[in-house]
Amino acid sequence: MRTLGVMDAKQTYRYGDDVVVRSTRGTEIGTVLCEATPAAIDHMEEPTEGRILRLMSADDRVQTDHLESLIEKDRIKCQRCIDYLKLKMELVDVERILGGEKIVVYFLADQRVDFRQLVRDLAKQFQTRIEMRQIGVRDEAKLLADYGDCGQPICCARFLSKMPPVSMKMAKLQKATLDPAKISGRCGRLKCCLRYEFDTYESMAKDLPAPGSLVLTRDGNATVLAQDILAGQLVVRTEDKRRILVQADEIVSVIRHGEDPEKTARRKKSHAKKDREAKK
Repeated sequence: MRTLGVMDAKQTYRYGDDVVVRSTRGTEIGTVLCEATPAAIDHMEEPTEGRILRLMSADDRVQTDHLESLIEKDRIKCQRCIDYLKLKMELVDVERILGGEKIVVYFLADQRVDFRQLVRDLAKQFQTRIEMRQIGVRDEAKLLADYGDCGQPICCARFLSKMPPVSMKMAKLQKATLDPAKISGRCGRLKCCLRYEFDTYESMAKDLPAPGSLVLTRDGNATVLAQDILAGQLVVRTEDKRRILVQADEIVSVIRHGEDPEKTARRKKSHAKKDREAKK
């Protein structure tokens, strides 16, 4: 957990300090980022209430290490209960809150699961409150994965508080390989980093003639075939069927603007559907 730091008369908290906090989840460990000023709170996507109790002590570290050592045994107990009840769910992780107020069980499921009996069974075994939390595959990677293909800690675990959707359009615009194995993250979905520079690519692409545009170059009229967005270059086909690479600033004028390939594909698909319906 990460939290905004506060400063009081008794204790000053600095960036990076490990602290014990009281949050909506209970008593847990957090890391101080900054003072909870109105400006800092405004920049948070989902500000939450909480209070720093104290700096993390040696006893707190011992207790945290002890709880982490119990995780594997906790998983085994949970899995046995799930198997016994024959529930269609996949156990992902089990988390013990530092204060002992509850145990959080993370799971995957394709459909809604009635886990009321499971909660009762687990509560008897662990003698504490049980919270069941259904998550998606991206959340699973956030809990269990460590490093991405780039060699850095995965973004969703390091700094992303929300995981916005990522589309194949973003990969195509950035000329990324379309090999699923190379553009998929640890979760098996498209990498979140494909979204980081998408707005910049999209803005730069608008300054270049779109594929399909008819342009006037120093060599005469030509049709734009592709864009090299970062280099500010265009691949064009001249009237004598030559393919050449030109700088965007070498385009004298745009005679006819091309249409977005995706819009063209959608229009053709729509027309084909109408033709099929007309033949019925």
